[in-house]
Amino acid sequence: MPAESQTERNTGRAIRRGLMCRCPNCGKGKLFHGYLKVVDRCAECGEDLSHQRADDGPAYLTILVVGHILAVLIHVMFVQLRPSPLMMASVLSVACVALSLFLLPRMKGLVVGVQWARRMHGFGAVPSEA
Repeated sequence: MPAESQTERNTGRAIRRGLMCRCPNCGKGKLFHGYLKVVDRCAECGEDLSHQRADDGPAYLTILVVGHILAVLIHVMFVQLRPSPLMMASVLSVACVALSLFLLPRMKGLVVGVQWARRMHGFGAVPSEA
């Protein structure tokens, strides 16, 4: 195996960079073009990011995190504040949408970072010599 494909990639660092919506390789280039479209190549380091296969993983992670946060919020609001049902539904609906929109690109960055660090879906392939 070539030496490049044997080097270890730091998964924790790649996850942090993905959560910041940055290139998992250099941490400087933007990971997304638009809201959720992953760039084909990093503008800073030239890393090929077209191999990513995030699919539905970021949506599942977002639902998991938002659901757990809102479950606690529902409990605290109901026990401590006792708002009217309409007020509670309104506040929680806005919180759910806002939190989901905020977390979705970060969860996609996390998934792309893990795939890059673990050399999944072609991220570890050595380019063929032409």
